[in-house]
Amino acid sequence: MECSESHCERPAAVELHIPWDENRLVCAAHARVLGRQDGVVADPNPDRAEDLLG
Repeated sequence: MECSESHCERPAAVELHIPWDENRLVCAAHARVLGRQDGVVADPNPDRAEDLLG
């Protein structure tokens, strides 16, 4: 599965739990940025660990 952010073709490796929106599956790069928002919880997918390394 690909990252849910527009114009990104990287594989989704993290599920972001967002209190004010639906959860999103995103790549590691987007998870680093979006996961810094207050209330957002980044839940790495252990089956996609190789994609977390960059």
